[in-house]
Amino acid sequence: MDKKFTVGLIVSNHFGVLNRVAGLYAKRGFNIDSLAVGTTENPKYSRMTIVSSGDVDIQKQVIKQLQKLHDVKKIFMFDNGCTVSVEHLLIKISVESGNNTKASGLINSYGGKVRDFGADFITAEVTGETCIIDDFIKSCEAFDILELCRSGSISMACGTENMLSVKKFN
Repeated sequence: MDKKFTVGLIVSNHFGVLNRVAGLYAKRGFNIDSLAVGTTENPKYSRMTIVSSGDVDIQKQVIKQLQKLHDVKKIFMFDNGCTVSVEHLLIKISVESGNNTKASGLINSYGGKVRDFGADFITAEVTGETCIIDDFIKSCEAFDILELCRSGSISMACGTENMLSVKKFN
C-alpha cells in the first residue's frame, strides 16, 4: 500500500545538487509530491524536505539511492507520528466589490493574514499542516480562486533526539 513519506536531507549548498537529487527520483520513477529547499544556519549546507508516495520497499530504495550521492551529507526519514510539518500558502480570491467580510472571516478562521486587497480581490497568507492548507483551498473555491502559490512541506522531528543538524559538519 502506498503512503506518503517525508525525507529530510542535509546537502552541500552548491550548483547542481538539487538537480542531482531530483534527477535521482526521476530516473527511478519516484514521484515528488512536495519539495522545499533552503540554506541552513551554516551557508555551506542546505536542507531539503521531500514528500513522496510509496510502499516500504520504495522508501528503502529512496534512502539507499540518496546515500550514494556525494553531496548528501545526512538523511532522515521522518516519522509521521512525531513530526512537525507545515506548508505556506498565498492565495488570491475574488470578492464582491467592496464586500469582503465573508472572505476575511474565512481567512481569520484559519489563522491567516490578509496580505493585499483591492475592490474585487483579497490575497491571503495561511501557514499550517497540509490537511489544513487543503481544507482552506477547498473553502476558497466558493469565492473563485484567481491565483494560488503553495510552498512545499517543511518538517522537523519532535524533540531533540533526531535533529537534522549541520553542527557535526562545521
